[in-house]
Amino acid sequence: MDGCKAGWFAVMLRGDGDREVEVFADVSSLWKKHSSAAAILIDIPIGLREGGHEERKCDREARRVLGPPRASSVFPAPCRPAIHAGSYREASDINKRMTGRGLSLQTWSIARKICEVDELLLSERAARLRVREIHPEICFRAFAGHSMRHSKKRAEGRLERTRVLESIYSGTPGVLEHARSAYRCREVATDDILDALVAAVTAMVGREGLGSIPETAEFDSRGLRMEMVYCGRDIGPAH
Repeated sequence: MDGCKAGWFAVMLRGDGDREVEVFADVSSLWKKHSSAAAILIDIPIGLREGGHEERKCDREARRVLGPPRASSVFPAPCRPAIHAGSYREASDINKRMTGRGLSLQTWSIARKICEVDELLLSERAARLRVREIHPEICFRAFAGHSMRHSKKRAEGRLERTRVLESIYSGTPGVLEHARSAYRCREVATDDILDALVAAVTAMVGREGLGSIPETAEFDSRGLRMEMVYCGRDIGPAH
């Protein structure tokens, strides 16, 4: 799953080769429909600090693994109190007071989605076993053996990521074509499709054993994992 302007864009891959794309208004709707899925990998922070100056270890290590310039795509997760604020200024003030850091507009733009996932996992213990956090750039690096060289917002970056996916999953062109025909770009952008697809391929190819950053997950004060999973066991730092 990946957040999009229409809500959440999801790619579902099944063991029999069947594939499906769908947009959900909220994450609870997806969970109700797909709670029996073997894994649900989602591009959103899971597990939040209540406060303190220490950043989540997975965020720090993911930047080290990606290296420049992709490291900048991993932004500090907000503290839990900040995602419940009523405005950007209030959220940034809370985050500054609780962690010593303000909140970027980019982070605030997905605060509602972070809150959705946080509330789902806190209320549905079964979801904690299946819903796991990914970062698309980490997933692409795991498949390619190196960090992506171009931004996903540029044509060459989208082509670069498409070729990585095609090398792993032959159904990539079909998923892209289906998603583009089903949804308008202003609802689901091409980079949303690629990010959701790399998560689904990670879940499918790596089902026998996902690696994680950090290798041993941290847990937040509510018992949620703070980690990012990917396909493989040793992703290594960027060179």
